[in-house]
Amino acid sequence: MRRKSSFGIGWLSILLALASAVGIFFLPDYKFWFLAILLLNVLVSFVFGKRYSDGTMTVCRLLVGALFIFSSFTKGVDPLGTKYKILDYLAVYNMEWLNGLAMLLAVGLILAEFIVGICLFANILPRLSVLGAALLMLFFTTTTLFDAVYDLVPDCGCFGTAIKMSNWQTFYKNIVIDAVLIPLILNNKRLGNRLLDIPIQFVVAIALAVAFLGFELYNYRHLPVVDFMNWKVGKQINAQTAEPNRIYLTYRNKATGEKQEFLSPDYPWNDSVWMSQWEFVQQRVEGGTDYLGFTALDVDGNDVTEMLLNTENLLMFTSSDLTKVTEKEWAKVKTITETADKYGYYVVWTVSAEPEYVEQLREKYDFLYEAYFADELEIKTIVRFNPGLIWLDNGLVKGKWSAVDFPQGEKLEKIFEN
Repeated sequence: MRRKSSFGIGWLSILLALASAVGIFFLPDYKFWFLAILLLNVLVSFVFGKRYSDGTMTVCRLLVGALFIFSSFTKGVDPLGTKYKILDYLAVYNMEWLNGLAMLLAVGLILAEFIVGICLFANILPRLSVLGAALLMLFFTTTTLFDAVYDLVPDCGCFGTAIKMSNWQTFYKNIVIDAVLIPLILNNKRLGNRLLDIPIQFVVAIALAVAFLGFELYNYRHLPVVDFMNWKVGKQINAQTAEPNRIYLTYRNKATGEKQEFLSPDYPWNDSVWMSQWEFVQQRVEGGTDYLGFTALDVDGNDVTEMLLNTENLLMFTSSDLTKVTEKEWAKVKTITETADKYGYYVVWTVSAEPEYVEQLREKYDFLYEAYFADELEIKTIVRFNPGLIWLDNGLVKGKWSAVDFPQGEKLEKIFEN
């Protein structure tokens, strides 16, 4: 006969975990008190976990599953953002040799989170799902602990760009999940699905995995179906209302391994020799309430950000790497630029490139008009795709497109006519 939790200790443990999670997020000044409660809660889960009732176990399963689903969705709509975060981690752990696999690792990690979450929530292959959740949480908890103690990466990106959390908040969040997950691990043999046979559960799990993989790939080729970025369509961007923050960029000398930190944009970004000898490592942000996330400079280093945000009918192409723009994409750019001229739209480029290279491209493509310069990472916050296109009207974001979806033909004409 199964023993149930004495005095509802399982329910009390769940409520304490949820209350602590809310407190840590909204009352950060009391974080150490909440940490003490969480650690006590983890201990309670270990000691009394096997005595949790079936109802309590179901709630634990649903909570962990829902959190994994939410986490995978916020990252799945922006797999490139997860790739960039993985590159940050590979840099701080001196594992740049894996950089070429960053996109694959991002897609795989997000997919693993989703499969574990949806299977737990739907009670499909629950025992395997709990094992997967345990392995993922062991990795996440360990990584975020080091991140919090040593401040390796400013934001782990656990919820993509949807929810920003400090390193300590992220670690505490993982302790909350651990406290709810431990009873599932201890009672793994009690889990099961009596409605579906094991082969059918595998088929359902595979089908869900394929569907979510398609969702990730769609967001990768196009733009996020749900945009959590600051430069999302419909948002009014106004540089005058923001208090600028300070963005520090760390670069490493390829030959000597020496690292130097610069306050952006005060670093030799337009020195082709220096840029060939140094490589980007990471960035950190301090202070301010600057939601723009970028500063545009002209070739002489003058800040033109406010000018861009106070221009009517501005089409701004963006590129974090001009060398990867294909001839097919240049052809689309030419069509858009010529149509924009006809309707009186102002066309500019914001790029991360050496001015000399931009001049070479301008000689080849005479429709490459005024070009401004910004940090590569900052450009990626505007439009994820390279190249991208954003339509601004006095700072109001009226449209965004990846190169795959650049408007052409009748669609392009209708945009300008309206």
